[in-house]
Amino acid sequence: MSAELVIGPVLRRVIGTRATVWVETSAPAIVRVSAGSGAGEASTFSVYGHHYALVVVEGLTPGTATPYEVFVDDARVWPEPRNQYPPCVIRTREGDTADEPVRLVFGSCRETTQHATPRKLPPDALDAYARRLMSGAEPAPDLLVLLGDQVYADIPSPAVKRFLHRRRGHDHHHPENQVVSYEEYTQLYLESWRDPEIRWLFATVPSVMIFDDHEIIDDWNSSASWRREVRDKPWWPERISSGLASYWVYQHLGNLDPDQIAADPVYQKVMAADGDATEVLRDFGTAVDKEADGAVGYQWSYALDLGRTRLVVLDNRCSRVLDHEHRAMLPPGEWAWFAELARGDFDHLVVGSSLPWLLPPGIHHLEAWNERLAGSPRPRVSAFAERQRRALDLEHWAAFQRSFDALAALFAEVGSAGAASISVLSGDVHHSYVARAVFRERPVAAPVHQLTCSPVHNQLQSYMRPVLRLGWWKGPAAVARAVARAARIAAPTVRWRRLAGPYFGNAVSTLVHEGRSARVVIEGTTTDGDLRQVAAVDLTATGSTR
Repeated sequence: MSAELVIGPVLRRVIGTRATVWVETSAPAIVRVSAGSGAGEASTFSVYGHHYALVVVEGLTPGTATPYEVFVDDARVWPEPRNQYPPCVIRTREGDTADEPVRLVFGSCRETTQHATPRKLPPDALDAYARRLMSGAEPAPDLLVLLGDQVYADIPSPAVKRFLHRRRGHDHHHPENQVVSYEEYTQLYLESWRDPEIRWLFATVPSVMIFDDHEIIDDWNSSASWRREVRDKPWWPERISSGLASYWVYQHLGNLDPDQIAADPVYQKVMAADGDATEVLRDFGTAVDKEADGAVGYQWSYALDLGRTRLVVLDNRCSRVLDHEHRAMLPPGEWAWFAELARGDFDHLVVGSSLPWLLPPGIHHLEAWNERLAGSPRPRVSAFAERQRRALDLEHWAAFQRSFDALAALFAEVGSAGAASISVLSGDVHHSYVARAVFRERPVAAPVHQLTCSPVHNQLQSYMRPVLRLGWWKGPAAVARAVARAARIAAPTVRWRRLAGPYFGNAVSTLVHEGRSARVVIEGTTTDGDLRQVAAVDLTATGSTR
């Protein structure tokens, strides 16, 4: 039986005259991509009975939008015979010059398609964006940046729950209605990425991705005590191994450029495996989880340049240092790598962080206070703080005060050294906003902003909306700061003020760099599934907003 296309094609990176295209097939095969003067082919690799290929397409023409075809063992599988959507194309830039604008579309937190979710959610913002892009109403972006919770392993759809029940029967050794095995993870991606609009969008717009907690489990790596407790669960070894292995296959591999792919140690082992890389990725998923215990292991963070824009996407989850005396978002070696890239030659620095650096100030002070109490030598105090940390998700940059301050210091340095703008793109918190940082100790020439866009397709509990609004108000923030001060927590080295938001609907945002100017637009979905602008901010003007 001939191999067929299961998921994809997913256009991942476009660099100069090269591009990468990811696919999943139903059987081992040779996958070939043809795009005008460009072409490439690759053999599939197999993992847990599933088959994948990442094809490097070479020889593309600069400054063009070229339709492409995908062949599996010489049979054309894309475009599909009865395709009703516009042709999928690979767009190349004229060159890496400051004259050509850079457009980044970003967002996070996407539950599966509207017809499959049990909740009555507002329309999917990424679906709406795809439909508008199909209409030709605007230029396609250079990159789609997805900032976490692309799938929900711990909150699957009714269809995936039915799959779990059929597969497990009355097995009570696994958490009910949660994904654990690699095979179960594949169902999440199959359901989400075969949504017709999403499939067309992923085939047309290059994309990069980073995980947040729900790719694995809620509160993933929130604290050292959380890790100790979860390791006692009999299903945890399979869950973490399968979650990280599937993330590497479906999301991370495509983040790499063609040269990085060839040099990636895991990819080398996968391709060297004799027909089946299951054991390679099972062992990899188990071993890499030890990074949170201070071991030096695999780096999920990555970076890329588009024109005069540098994007650095940080792992906020897997590699956290959780020992209270050394708590940090990134281990020392990875932080040094990031700091070196942040000091490079560019006009605009964009940091992709699944968790916001700047929260509503009242929430920030609460998280800082909670971190201090969680490290108390008094067991009752630390246990109380740990319960609150998990119940209220107090685990953002503010709960890693050393890392928060280090990031502020790095931005102050880079912003005083010639950068035109610095932007932190984030998600997670199920509301969208723009905030501008003001540094206390010295003036910083470059504007520094927090740009948060979340969710793409989800919904914040109604009772949390007034809490988050209050977090931006001066009065409640001052009270929270007083509580933090009582715990002997120094004032942050940076202040920030809200320029737009909070917006609580489903949304996507677009960051545009043109020369040394920067602007961001947040768009939310309407009840009929269209997009409407809810905020637009000129980031390189002094607090300009409309």
